[in-house]
Amino acid sequence: MKLILFLIIFIPVIGSFALPTIGRISERFRDKISFLLIALPFAFSCFLLPQALTGQAVSISRVLSQGFNFIFTADTLAIFMALVSSFISAVIILYSYGYISHYQNRNEYYFMVVLFLGAMMGLVFSANLILLYIFWEITGITSWRLIGFSRQKQHVLRADKAFLVTVFGALVMLLGFIRLCQETGSFDLLAIREAAKIHPISNLTIALILVGIFSKSATLPLHTWLPDAGVAPSPVTALLHAAVLVKIGVYVFARLFVATIPLNLHWQVIIPALAGLSALISAGAALVETDLKRIIAYSTISQIGFIFLGFSLGIQIGVAGSLLYILMHGLSKAGLFLCAGIVEQNAKTKDITRLGGLIRTMPVTAISFLACAFSVMGIPPFGGFFAKYMVISAALGSGHLIIAALFLCGAVLTILYLFRAFNLVFLGEAKGDSVRESSSLMVFCVALLAFLSLAGGIFIYYPNYIVQNAVLQAAVGVIR
Repeated sequence: MKLILFLIIFIPVIGSFALPTIGRISERFRDKISFLLIALPFAFSCFLLPQALTGQAVSISRVLSQGFNFIFTADTLAIFMALVSSFISAVIILYSYGYISHYQNRNEYYFMVVLFLGAMMGLVFSANLILLYIFWEITGITSWRLIGFSRQKQHVLRADKAFLVTVFGALVMLLGFIRLCQETGSFDLLAIREAAKIHPISNLTIALILVGIFSKSATLPLHTWLPDAGVAPSPVTALLHAAVLVKIGVYVFARLFVATIPLNLHWQVIIPALAGLSALISAGAALVETDLKRIIAYSTISQIGFIFLGFSLGIQIGVAGSLLYILMHGLSKAGLFLCAGIVEQNAKTKDITRLGGLIRTMPVTAISFLACAFSVMGIPPFGGFFAKYMVISAALGSGHLIIAALFLCGAVLTILYLFRAFNLVFLGEAKGDSVRESSSLMVFCVALLAFLSLAGGIFIYYPNYIVQNAVLQAAVGVIR
């Protein structure tokens, strides 16, 4: 089992470095190897899941020096995140075969995407804060290269902006980690958890860590880099929003402030309030935006607020709802971005005011977009409904009526801006030249994500069973 855990992390990390060389020999073989390097972590994570559900975590541990210990732990929470990230990344790689085929620097693209996923695997299984920070920074470097992939000046500037904001947040977070070590005597999460039961963690330490988390998860006021990252190719934006980058922040929040350090009552008000404002303001921005990918990006910022809400309340139904939200939002948001990629690539524009009537020539893409949108809106029986219901129920059950009202307003705005986008892009009279569906593989990928967004709700018992187990395993002394 330890070998499998090691392979989950280091197959994509080490294998990614071989892809540029393989690509010089055969691009088709490189593409297949890229998919394999992401599919294997998913398959191995599936193999570890049954044992984790019984409460038996798999660990690799090697003591080094000065607290920089090599510790990876595969519990249900980590495996759940690994499954979500690796599956969506595998779908994105398949979609990339058609989308990226006419781009330059394809070898670099597959190298960075696979390394990105490998860093995510390392991060979710890390049980030492320094190890976690190293993988966190690798994701920052790879996302910087991917956002500026086309090398156009404006795109590079926006990539630089994303890099500077997230790296600034990471450095502040590192200061928080150092203070946390000073207060608890260790960088290891298990030791920190035990120490936190005896000595409360200072508010300054928590605030420093939250700066890094909010910067990576594009939460108000550190959110502006994410809509600008829409200049990246659509598979990259799907990767950033749905599978890896912004999910890193919410995962680390869950790992630290749900499973390790209990938040005091002040933070259980401050964080939901900040998340509510972030959700509401970004939803308002999406309602007036005309760039399709920026609309979906603002939607991500808004939906991340719902995830923070559930995690920060410290109630079992809220934490379970947030974990479900990560899965359902990942599936549907990846579908929306990949649909937007098909529209942009064929219609040659992202401006929704210059589009219209595409449902006639792109019926599968249109229906897939609508299905994924229904899940993000929280329309039953789509998977997003159950996650949103649980999170808002947790807020109401905690007595946060004003905060619950903020999120209900955000949910209404979600319906408005996604219907507006669908109406302007796919309904009405056609504008411009006639367009058609993309390659069958690209269309299959968006249809698959749309189907899973619906199936996730119909068969909600199975993902809910996994997240409830993850919550129960993380609940000792932390969750009410």
